[in-house]
Amino acid sequence: MVRKEEYVVKEQLGSPEGKGKARIYHIVPEEELYGHGRMYAKVVLEPGASVGWHQHVHETEPYYILSGEGEFKDLQGTTHVTAGDICTILPGESHSLENTGTEDLAFMALIYKD
Repeated sequence: MVRKEEYVVKEQLGSPEGKGKARIYHIVPEEELYGHGRMYAKVVLEPGASVGWHQHVHETEPYYILSGEGEFKDLQGTTHVTAGDICTILPGESHSLENTGTEDLAFMALIYKD
């Protein structure tokens, strides 16, 4: 099956765990992940916005940074990230991501069950 992006993309404003505005483009609806996951989306953080510190229980979440720059924090510390970086959050781990640049920080996020 092939669909055009405008057919499946939905925009949401706000990041409940963080600060500022985030645009979340749900690329594949949760029901089409067939219980294996709950999100496959492109997320865009405006400058100064963040996905706040939170934990994933029984889930893995890789981020693939598409553009922009920011600070990724997990239990191992804080790492500066840019386009091409992959941040992996394993089950039971906590993390956050903040846009510390002057342009939007865009990344792909996939939350799937372990």
